[in-house]
Amino acid sequence: MPLRLISYIDSIVARDPAPRSRWEVLLYPGVWALAGHRVAHALFQARLYFLARLVNHLTRFFTAIDIHPGAKIGRNFFIDHGFVVIGETAEIGDNVTIYQGATLGGTNPTSGQGGKRHPTLGDGVIVSLGAAILGPLQIGAGARIGANAVVTKDVPEGATMVGIPAKQTLVEVKPETQNFVPYGTPCSERFDPSTQKLEILQCEVETLQKRLNQLLEERDAAAAKQSAGRKREGTKGA
Repeated sequence: MPLRLISYIDSIVARDPAPRSRWEVLLYPGVWALAGHRVAHALFQARLYFLARLVNHLTRFFTAIDIHPGAKIGRNFFIDHGFVVIGETAEIGDNVTIYQGATLGGTNPTSGQGGKRHPTLGDGVIVSLGAAILGPLQIGAGARIGANAVVTKDVPEGATMVGIPAKQTLVEVKPETQNFVPYGTPCSERFDPSTQKLEILQCEVETLQKRLNQLLEERDAAAAKQSAGRKREGTKGA
């Protein structure tokens, strides 16, 4: 294998423990979808739009992954499973991971003219299953988009977004959450594939509950401090 292909396959193995060998990764639909897109994108840049679309449609037929020939994609892009849609003006950085059912969708310009209509993803972004990022948004490097989230606003670097519409949730930065996190959702436990989606959502709820408890503790501490201050003032007045 060429060294560049080996490097790409190894980047996938680092994010997916399922394959038993590099050869197995070559059967992944995401790998074939990206290979087809590289060809279609080259034809698109050469203004051979019909041929670019033909390659795009053939790739979509065999992989169930639809990447518009005009989309710009960086190195080590990994689509885990299929049914992903990526629009024409989408731009994707290096080492980005997208899970099944995700959409990088566009907005319809009121002028009827084209232009930038799809999101831009920074390096190391993780888009979880069923998530939708809509419009010419900027998704900061290292951001994580949770399962079924709908993102309609820019996302800062390193943020974890959940919900509809997606909102940022505060996640503790621990050694295990600084590197790649499957499905973009930090959790202390490994997921059971049969109940993965439910466990992801439970993990997000637990994270929000911890943050709520922290805020309540801070509020109670501030109230106690304020109450103690009033008592001291009352003692001085007496």
